[in-house]
Amino acid sequence: MEEKDESKQNTAGSGSSDEEGGHQEKVCFICHRTESKAGKMITIPGGLTVCADCMQRSFDQMNDPNIRNMLNLSNLGNLRNFPGVGMMDPGLSPDLQGNMKKEEGTKGEEAGEKAPPARFDVRELPAPHKIKAALDEYVIGQDYAKKVISVAVYNHYKRVRTNTNSKEAIEIEKSNMLMIGPTGCGKTYLVKTLSRLLDVPLAIADATALTEAGYIGDDVESVLSKLLAAAGNDVEKAQSGIVFIDEIDKIAKKQNTNQRDVSGESVQQGLLKILEGADVEVPVGAMSKNAMVPMTTINTQNILFICGGAFPGLEEIIKKRLTKASSIGYGAQLRDAYDSDPDLLAKVTPGDLKEFGMIPEFIGRLPMIFSLCSLDRNMLVRILKEPKNAILKQYQKLLELDEVKLEFDEDALSCIAEEALKRDTGARALRSVIEEMMLDIMYEVPKDDEIGAVRITRAYIEHKGGPVITLRQSQPRLPRVEENAGHSRS
Repeated sequence: MEEKDESKQNTAGSGSSDEEGGHQEKVCFICHRTESKAGKMITIPGGLTVCADCMQRSFDQMNDPNIRNMLNLSNLGNLRNFPGVGMMDPGLSPDLQGNMKKEEGTKGEEAGEKAPPARFDVRELPAPHKIKAALDEYVIGQDYAKKVISVAVYNHYKRVRTNTNSKEAIEIEKSNMLMIGPTGCGKTYLVKTLSRLLDVPLAIADATALTEAGYIGDDVESVLSKLLAAAGNDVEKAQSGIVFIDEIDKIAKKQNTNQRDVSGESVQQGLLKILEGADVEVPVGAMSKNAMVPMTTINTQNILFICGGAFPGLEEIIKKRLTKASSIGYGAQLRDAYDSDPDLLAKVTPGDLKEFGMIPEFIGRLPMIFSLCSLDRNMLVRILKEPKNAILKQYQKLLELDEVKLEFDEDALSCIAEEALKRDTGARALRSVIEEMMLDIMYEVPKDDEIGAVRITRAYIEHKGGPVITLRQSQPRLPRVEENAGHSRS
């Protein structure tokens, strides 16, 4: 009887029979090796047997973060979609489940440490003046642009909530925006600051990499792929996010060319359905639809699009239109009347953008067109010292770690702003000027422990003198941690 029971048990398991001995040897379900070659088998629910080597390799692959992200194995319930794992009981492997939850918690904590907490929750619909007040702490000037963005974001999420929860006949349309301004005036920085303040997924894409479908480059759907990644692959959350497409002027129609325009008008036409609202298939975890990754559908009806660009040469088009009626005689308008106008871009019209190379269908889907003013000397001085993360505050913090106080004279700040204006790259020129000026100080100050304060003067900026250095009157600086560690080792 015992032999019969044993034979029935062996018959229930997977394996190959040995006809000569009448004994059925267990065989691995994965690699098909017998127990005599692979070693002792592990019996899993369903009567299947797996060798120790295959079981270990399976667990190693499940713990691989690349494979888990690709298959979206965020919980063990999805493991049943894994080939050959449908018959396994997740309850038999609590260690695997615990390790996966522990890893997810660790990644969430690391992401929380890197990303500062958002100030506003869109579910509470912060008022436009609150959003603008928060932007004022980081962005100097550009009051009109900040007002437009604050109102647009406020109305956008009121619209999302109304269209989602209400069944009224009135459906509010979204208002996509187009920002125009010279380089370095704060277009991209304004949107990045907005993304830190709002608890919404926000993706920043570059239009220079977009090409027509079928050519080397990113498809227009890649901007939605970045939004989906920013939302943690949550489609519902991504469908109420914000997309900022920078360098939008680079996809203007090419003038007087005989070659195929794969990154100009064709890209504008590809963006039309995305801007207006449509169901778009987007690859998950990749920027190209040709990648062997799963696809998902995103509805862009509730996604707010903000486009920005410098549009070089647009000023000449505007001046040409404004001085079109100029002629010779009394009361005629001079052709150079707008050459020194700092707010010339504020007079832009859709016709000017059409002449620049933007197609009318694309312009029509960006109803809110506004410009950012160029930066003058006073604004550059304020940018140096007033924002929360101002450049001067960054260097003062760096020297503060060496227990050295850094000060700047007002004349020195004016000189830095004047030098930055000559470089004609906007606020970006401030950092380049500061980097060159502070190089010697950041190199020499850590050498001397007696230095207590450094004051930057205009003469130092103009290379006519040096900084004013004050020695510390009390005890010198504490030795660094490395020096202490070296002494302890010696």
